[in-house]
Amino acid sequence: MFDNILFILSASLTVVGAFSVVLTKNLMHSCVYLLAALFGTAGLYATLGADFLAATQLVVYVGGVVILMLFAVMLTGGDQDKENKFGITKVPSMGNFKTFLAGGVSALVIALVVLRLIANVAKQNPQGELPEFTSSVVAIGTKLVTDHVLAFEISSVLLLGALVGAAVIARPAKRGE
Repeated sequence: MFDNILFILSASLTVVGAFSVVLTKNLMHSCVYLLAALFGTAGLYATLGADFLAATQLVVYVGGVVILMLFAVMLTGGDQDKENKFGITKVPSMGNFKTFLAGGVSALVIALVVLRLIANVAKQNPQGELPEFTSSVVAIGTKLVTDHVLAFEISSVLLLGALVGAAVIARPAKRGE
């Protein structure tokens, strides 16, 4: 019962947040709505039993990417000034009737394809009893330090290189440079 309620709340938070990101005109509000959509996605991972992915979603995307976007918007001033110093509008038009029509037809086709796929899967796989919940963290951790230790070490060196590169780019310039 709790899993069903959590799934419905997470799915609705994800869908409402995603639509709000697209429909809002304020950049700061869009970042906050993206935060809500990513929280909902983490909830969906949790209901599917992928607790490691849910935690990674919260730490990497919610804790890193969205906060970085919020800081970037706040430090650059966002979209408060609609015109630059030459009087040119910064926010361009989002399209005309043809682009909206093409987007609507594409969305309708994609929705019909997805509904058809879901109908085929539902026909072939009748609903049965779910297996007992097991944590995926132990299994992923064991795989990372045994079978996939080379990929784990390569990713750590890549992240270290990115960190050093960010430090070099962010350092203040010397007077001679």
